[in-house]
Amino acid sequence: MSRPLSFTATRALGVPQDEFDAAAQKPIVVVTGGSGKLGRATVVDLQQHGWQVINMDRAPPPKDAPPDVIYMYVDLESMGQVMENLIEVDTKYKAPVAVVHLAALPAPGMAASSTQFQLNVMATYNILEASRKLGIKNLVLASSETLLGLPFAPWVPDYIPVDENSPRRPESAYSLSKLVGEVIAEEYCRWDPTTKVISLRFSNVQALEDFKDFDGWQHDPKLRKWNLFGYIDARDGAQAIRKGLESKMTGHHQYLIANSNTTMRKPNSEIVPLCFPGVPYTPTKGPNDTLLSIEKARRELGYEPQHNWY
Repeated sequence: MSRPLSFTATRALGVPQDEFDAAAQKPIVVVTGGSGKLGRATVVDLQQHGWQVINMDRAPPPKDAPPDVIYMYVDLESMGQVMENLIEVDTKYKAPVAVVHLAALPAPGMAASSTQFQLNVMATYNILEASRKLGIKNLVLASSETLLGLPFAPWVPDYIPVDENSPRRPESAYSLSKLVGEVIAEEYCRWDPTTKVISLRFSNVQALEDFKDFDGWQHDPKLRKWNLFGYIDARDGAQAIRKGLESKMTGHHQYLIANSNTTMRKPNSEIVPLCFPGVPYTPTKGPNDTLLSIEKARRELGYEPQHNWY
């Protein structure tokens, strides 16, 4: 495998020779959107678990990014840029073996609907098509809980907890773009059954500093009913991504990714009847267990959240 950094560039950065040689043997993974909230945690997690990480993003890397993470600018709507960046960039790296695609306009209402849909869909298409052409067969894509109909208004779930078998009901250009991304991934894996694409339907991503806001809705569960009181700590989202990369399965697979508890201190036995009267509810084992089921991710990926908010 080609070295991810040239000797000259590495020595200029003050990296000792033994560390350089070790880094040269690491498998290379590209993370699009590595400068975002989930991306930052993912870059750190993968780097700590033996990957050489390439952060491809329009936004510059955070100041506290690990020093051996390589940053490359990319416009993901440009197939030429995506292809060139995945092949190599000068002497910095060659031949990534995996791609984590997180870059997107990450929530409804961040741009005109057509702009959001076009950017998200074309970025996903370009990543999957470039990967196909280059023989990269290990991919993890950021999908979304919003595919299940979020926000839960005016309709309600068919049953609670929701899971991967719940009907897909995109209610915005954003969630529709995520559905299209999953459909594209499904077809690419049909074309090449040796390819693996893991679509992770992330809940509401939270950084550590975001948890201070959770007290603001404890008095009224209806303020958080819109996504069944779900959330995902960015560090646990990163764990799920790593588990997806490590998985030996092939084909396209979807998983709900949330933390193991809800955003509420009140028990599910109280908040579910209050906010979703009449919806079939299978009581959870714990009083505050997540209502966005993560059992499939636990069973097939070995995912287990470590960073609950309280």
